[in-house]
Order: sequence, then structure tokens, then C-alpha cells
Amino acid sequence: MPKTTAVITAPGDLADFGAELSAAPAIGLDTEFMRERTYRAELCLVQASTDSHAACIDPLALESLAPLAAALGPQGPLKVLHAARQDLEVLWAALGRVAPVFDTQVAAALAGFAAQIGYADLVRQVLGHELPKAHTRTDWTRRPLTAEQLEYALDDVRHLLSLRDALLDRLDRLGRVAWLAEELDALGSARDYAVDPDRAWQRLKGLQALDAGRQRLAQALAAWRERRAIDRNRPRGWILDDAALREIVATVPRDSAALAAIAALPPGTARHSGPELLALVHAAAVPDPPPPLPRRERPDPAVTSAVKRLAEVTRQVATETGIGAELLAPRRELERIATGDHEVAALRGWRKNVVGERLLQALHA
Repeated sequence: MPKTTAVITAPGDLADFGAELSAAPAIGLDTEFMRERTYRAELCLVQASTDSHAACIDPLALESLAPLAAALGPQGPLKVLHAARQDLEVLWAALGRVAPVFDTQVAAALAGFAAQIGYADLVRQVLGHELPKAHTRTDWTRRPLTAEQLEYALDDVRHLLSLRDALLDRLDRLGRVAWLAEELDALGSARDYAVDPDRAWQRLKGLQALDAGRQRLAQALAAWRERRAIDRNRPRGWILDDAALREIVATVPRDSAALAAIAALPPGTARHSGPELLALVHAAAVPDPPPPLPRRERPDPAVTSAVKRLAEVTRQVATETGIGAELLAPRRELERIATGDHEVAALRGWRKNVVGERLLQALHA
């Protein structure tokens, strides 16, 4: 068990620990953050470990985390995290890109564990240690942090390096280390964490079926919402929730009375943001009256049958390999394959040899 420093709050201590992390071959890494009432996550704690030392770092007590930049950046040692994406997103805002990364949840899924296995369960199953769960819902913004909270936070990084070694051993015996390299290569990409309001509409499903005018309106509303959420540092749903956005797109209100009649739109939003929303509606140049909304089409029986065949193949491969079907080929990809779209992960890389070729055979059977 590595020695521990409960919490680092002084710049000099952070500089010393940053240098220690930079010299290590690999480090365990985790964060605690809060984002319920904000757009940007508030980084509340950074936990890091080497083979010999684990410590909590308090960003709320430090003016800068710059002494960590060398260790966490691409030229630093390997960073080992569990379910890394949210941590990487939060650290991106504070320090930029964190790389290279090893995700123990990703490695565990390829080694035959549940695809979304939690850290505590993985530690128990692989290392035989039982971790306490008393502070899973703690408010990490409150100070001072208790000794129990800090101990809980340190447990999140104490076992990461041992987990990595054990999982790599399993994957090596299974011949799947190269598969893991493919999966990890996608982590830490700028496109995953950099915010582009003009692409915010991509979170909304079903736009492709709308007429061009409504598509323009949905894109404009999503970008407006994203920019306002960023400017005010509030969750985007607090600015305009999805239900209200979709109803504006569907009804295309032309005046304040029509806007106020939208049931999903809070009266306060209609009053205070009404002129801006109506300006977006008019700028989208949706014909008046707008085209009828597309009717929900019945599923194509041939496509439905194909998806069933593809799902059965995926389940068979999942049983053979011990890898979850959702990781091999999620249903949304099976639906795309069934309609002739082959630009999916299931037909690339290691998945192509493991499941992809069999999916294509089943599709044309």
C-alpha cells in the first residue's frame, strides 16, 4: 500500500508532488467534481498515486494546478483511470489534454467483466479488496473535507495501478492487448471535450426526418441554448429543455402569443427570452404555414428481420468471447448495418474479425 498524503493545499507541496508524478512510469488518477447547477463541472479534488505515494490535491485551495501539467500531459507517464471520460472532460478544462490514458473499465470489459463495471466491484473481483461506499453522494465543494471523505477519495486511486497490471495479464493471456490499444486510442481526443455550440444540435435525435426549414431552426435553437448556457454557466436544460425546443421546432411559433402557448416552455422563459427565440424562428425561414410533420413510419419488416438476425449473431459472439454484446455491436449499429450503412465500429478494427464478418454474412444470408 503506498504512503499517503491526506490533502495538498500549498503550491510548494503541489510542485514537489507534480515532480514525483512526472518521474513515475505510471500514475493512478481520479477526480471529484460537482455540476448539478452549472454548465461547467467544478473540479473539487484531484487524486493521484504512484507505486509509492497517493495524495489528494485540493483545487479549491490552490490558485493553479499548473505543476501537474507536465505529469498529466501527453509527454508525461501513463495515466490509469476508471471510467475515464468524465474525468478527462473535467481535467481538459483545467489542464488541457490528459494523455496517454489506460481505462480500467474498458480493459475489464475486454477481459470478460461487465461492460460498465464499477470501480469498487472491479477491485473486489480482481484484487479481493472491499471498498467502503459511504461517501458516494458527498458534496465535494464543502470545506473542510473530513478524514473519512479523504480516505474514501484516496481509495479511488490506491488500487488503479494494481488493477492495470492484473487486467493486462488477463488480456495478454486472451490475446486481446491489441484490442485494448484500439479502444484506448480514442480517449483524450479534442473533439470529445472541446465545446462547439454550432454542433450542439447533434445531441438531438430525429432531425434528419424533418424538413430543411425545421432542421435549420433546431440547429439555431440548440446553438443559442449552448452559448447562453456557457455564458451563464448553467445547465443547458435550465436555459431551454429538450421538450420545449422540440415543440418550438414542431409548431414554429410566429409571435409571442403562439410562443407562450407552448406547454413545455416556462412562462418566464417565454417572457425574458421570447424576442430572441422568435428572431431565431424568423431567421430559419420556415415556410408559413410549415410543411406537415413527418408521420412515424412503420418499421420495414425486412429491416426488422435483419436486425433480429444480427442481434442473434452478436449474442452468440458475446457468449463465445465473454464480451458484452453492447460493446461488440450496440443495437443502434445493428440497425444501421441492416439499412446498408457500414460505417460503424462493429465493422472496423478488432471488431471486424471478431463479430463484423459474421454480421455481414448473416445480413446477406
